[in-house]
Amino acid sequence: MTEPTEVLDCRGQRCPLPVIALARRLPELPVGAVLRVLADDPAAAVDIPAWCRMRDQDFLTAHPDPPAYDVRRRH
Repeated sequence: MTEPTEVLDCRGQRCPLPVIALARRLPELPVGAVLRVLADDPAAAVDIPAWCRMRDQDFLTAHPDPPAYDVRRRH
């Protein structure tokens, strides 16, 4: 498992706020960096992987407890 470069805590936020935070933070990290998004809104489980597909970024994995999603900056 890849350790995250940074953790973005979006717990307590409702979608689309976690995706907006991801979209703002990821470009500030170096290519290849892994951002772990902590998000307890159930919609994040669908929205974050979908955002990665649309933006051509790597969705790596989801963690169940606490709910978290790892995204690698591809470009």
